[in-house]
Amino acid sequence: RRVHGTEARKRQTDEMKLISILFFKAQHNSGTELETRPQPVLLCCAHELRSFAFGYFRTGIKETTVFFGRTFVRSSDRSVRKTIKHQEYDCHMFVGSDGLAGVVFADSEYPARVAFTLLNKLMDEFRQLYADGSWKQASADLAFPFPKLNERLSYYQDPHNADVLLKINRDLDETKIILHKSIESALDRGQKLEDLIARTNDLSAMSKAFAKDSKALNRCCVIL
Repeated sequence: RRVHGTEARKRQTDEMKLISILFFKAQHNSGTELETRPQPVLLCCAHELRSFAFGYFRTGIKETTVFFGRTFVRSSDRSVRKTIKHQEYDCHMFVGSDGLAGVVFADSEYPARVAFTLLNKLMDEFRQLYADGSWKQASADLAFPFPKLNERLSYYQDPHNADVLLKINRDLDETKIILHKSIESALDRGQKLEDLIARTNDLSAMSKAFAKDSKALNRCCVIL
């Protein structure tokens, strides 16, 4: 019976996927008008895309996660946790009071509480790595590497590895998480996804077509 339970757990966790983790520097204060907010700066990122079948889909996913991560961070106030759902995938994000923003993209089977606990840990590690606060002066993307990020992304593919973190971070039980059931509901009034895609520099022409297709992500998810 114990073996059966272990095998069942492995099958369950094998079906879960952590896709991307990204850190941004938010350049706005809470309450400022969206139109006046500068674009967030991408500090570092890591992706786990081996379960996606084709190289051009992997490129599209990388660029799309950067685009949506930057878009959601810019539209969020500080000290706010959000989950944005899109079909079978979730974007979990937290903008700290100091402007450091963490974003996790995962499938909907990955527990939200684990994702936010992981973000807490990684954001603290990033702050310790750059204890001088130099990341706050970032003006160009990917200028603040975080070597442990790929290792953490791989390790926490199994959410059970975060059990110890969950016991330590019980404060998340009392933390409100804003849930958006679609990408559109996470955007500010008057914003249209098509317009944002057309204007962004985060997406190549191929990825812009990829991002516009709401079914593209599901089509490319062929497990190798």
